Amino acid sequence: MRFCFPGTGKQGDLPPRPECAKHWRAQLLRLLPNIQLTIVIGQYAQAYHFNDKEMSVTERSEELAAVLAESNSTPAPSPRNRIWLKRNPWYEQKLTPKLRSEVKNCLYST
Repeated sequence: MRFCFPGTGKQGDLPPRPECAKHWRAQLLRLLPNIQLTIVIGQYAQAYHFNDKEMSVTERSEELAAVLAESNSTPAPSPRNRIWLKRNPWYEQKLTPKLRSEVKNCLYST
């Protein structure tokens, strides 16, 4: 959601500055016309892409595990999320294999 690091707060990374994505995102995506897969990582990206700030990362990921979607949602890769992964073993059981398969398909498709 940004090309800058806004710093760390008491409970993890600070939110991205709102002007970051507005400034560069559309320009960048126009240069990438063949995107086959979008992986939406973390709560800020989910709020931006799904326009739904009321749904938690867990709820969004559970919803994704139940249905296939063209955008995939995942928690941010962070040591702090090890606790989340332990509390939500279904994620690695159901969603991780699906994401691996979709990434593999994109990498090896002609």
